[in-house]
Amino acid sequence: MALQGNLRDFSVPEILQLLASQKKTGCLTMEWNSERAVVFLQEGQIVSTRSPGLSREDSLLAFLLKVHRITEEQHKGLVAIQKESNRDAEELLQTGGYLNAIELAGFLDRMIIDDLMHLVRWESGSYRFDPNSRWPNAPLVKLGLEASLLEASRRVDEQKRFVSVFKDPHRQIAVHDLPDPNQPLTDAERDLFGIIDGQRTVEEIVRLAPLSEYEAYETLHRMLEAKWIEFGGRRDPGETAKATSREAKLRAGPQRPVLWELVMMAVVLGILFAVRQGGLQLAAVPRPNPANDVFAAAQIRNLRAALELYRRENGAYPDGIEDMIAGHWITADQARVNGYVLLYRPSHGGGDCRIELTPDR
Repeated sequence: MALQGNLRDFSVPEILQLLASQKKTGCLTMEWNSERAVVFLQEGQIVSTRSPGLSREDSLLAFLLKVHRITEEQHKGLVAIQKESNRDAEELLQTGGYLNAIELAGFLDRMIIDDLMHLVRWESGSYRFDPNSRWPNAPLVKLGLEASLLEASRRVDEQKRFVSVFKDPHRQIAVHDLPDPNQPLTDAERDLFGIIDGQRTVEEIVRLAPLSEYEAYETLHRMLEAKWIEFGGRRDPGETAKATSREAKLRAGPQRPVLWELVMMAVVLGILFAVRQGGLQLAAVPRPNPANDVFAAAQIRNLRAALELYRRENGAYPDGIEDMIAGHWITADQARVNGYVLLYRPSHGGGDCRIELTPDR
């Protein structure tokens, strides 16, 4: 027999705790205004908070896009395949080689807690539990309801504090000081160090971070308390469109970007045009000089910053630039300087390194 009622009488946590105590299996459906949410249970444990099969907008694919685990192009392709085949996104992600079962379970865990954060704040609406509606596939995750609700409630309380600290989304954030070399960085902290450049605003950093909104604010707050970052100026909201190209480059980059910007401009120096006998003749192009090339200097400065973060995290500089690329600290393009050959020479023991540029002509 189905259980149903109004959320004004019983809150979402109360209903879920009741179902967990009785080790129920089925689907809890909740509606509030235009919003609809589902929680699939198996013997009192959460196995999913998304609808299986074909849906108008699959929440799992949307979450993976938000945390930069899939690209815009991959998202569109997966949605198209899902519509044609009516296969579940979890199956498509595994059979297509995007994620293995262990990796996918980790993202599902994060998504479920994120969804619960949203649901525990519902104060009205209707609910219905149907024991005959069950998750059709072998579940990749089984989360205990009590622990999950406690974590979701803790995050809701913490988020209120983050709102007071980051109340102005247009404030810019800059690096204040690098972490102590003996203090290891989390993946989330490395992600944000790769985005914070003194120009981006709080809102931009949260949007660009390969993290959920809560995870991004939590990491920013932790870094602010550690005095690794600081508030800078404030950008007029009308200027945010200027950062669109940087956002597109970051989304197309690695999962854990380290350089602040991808310098895409090819440097052409000393091209002189002269009109001779009714035609245009091109003067000789001088050999580029890295000492006077501001674009090359900017790339080298950012590369040195990435190498320094690598050293602080691993205790020594890498043996080669290819190690930085393989570890997703930089991309292959970020290791190339247009017009030059980059020479990287680490010292014996990894305690120091040298970067030199020679003209590629």
